[in-house]
Amino acid sequence: MTLTRYRLPLLAALLSSIAFPAFAGDAQKVFGWVEKATLEPWGVAVKAKLDSGALTSSLDARDIEVFDQQGEEWVRFRLRLEDEASGETFTERLTLPLYRDLRVRGAGGRDERPVVLMKVCLGDIVYEEQFGLRDREEMNYPLLLGRRSIGHLGLLDVRETFLSEPDCGVDSPFVPHDPDEGS
Repeated sequence: MTLTRYRLPLLAALLSSIAFPAFAGDAQKVFGWVEKATLEPWGVAVKAKLDSGALTSSLDARDIEVFDQQGEEWVRFRLRLEDEASGETFTERLTLPLYRDLRVRGAGGRDERPVVLMKVCLGDIVYEEQFGLRDREEMNYPLLLGRRSIGHLGLLDVRETFLSEPDCGVDSPFVPHDPDEGS
């Protein structure tokens, strides 16, 4: 009987020290299911939906064209985003290397999208992430962050929104894309 009295506190002490080592002494950032983010290097503020149902992140892009440049595939596209901070429309034409092709299955059928690497600021950290390009004009959020991106951030609280404010500068920590994280 005396042994049972000590088992529960011993078990609780043991679990608190080993069950969640990622959180022990490590203050994980918590993000809501909608956050403000900035696309870098322009600092354009957009609403980002953190979507654990999507694997790859998605960015609103127009006039998407994949083309060959010196034997390599590249993507030319146009960003047209409303800057949440200023209310002004931001437009930029970009040409980036094609990182990979993404095949998506959804209610509307199958779709193939080009994926590029771009930088986004959440909180005070700049992350280089994979973004599938598609016209998201009819969507509420021009930027969708999937599980690959969410995994870098910290914790996701699906009950909350706007728990952090993007605050990145030239000295902000940078997390480069990890090509070993899978495609």
